[in-house]
Amino acid sequence: MNRTRLFQIAFIAVGAAWLVGCGESPQHLTASGVKPDTPAYQGAGASQFVERGWQPGDRTSWEQQLRARAAYGQNEYTRVH
Repeated sequence: MNRTRLFQIAFIAVGAAWLVGCGESPQHLTASGVKPDTPAYQGAGASQFVERGWQPGDRTSWEQQLRARAAYGQNEYTRVH
């Protein structure tokens, strides 16, 4: 094979790769894929990961639980000392 033929094959391969990259479909959210924009304290419904006794929509108990986690469970200073 001569150099011109190799150059043509390389040019075609690069052009094909470039066209494949341009063929990506847009990734916009559609009406079926949109999640409602609700506050976190509204809850996840019935789930095994919901704290016992907490009812979805109870903002004050949600905030108290976050404060308790920050103070005791996730604060390394209070856990170690």
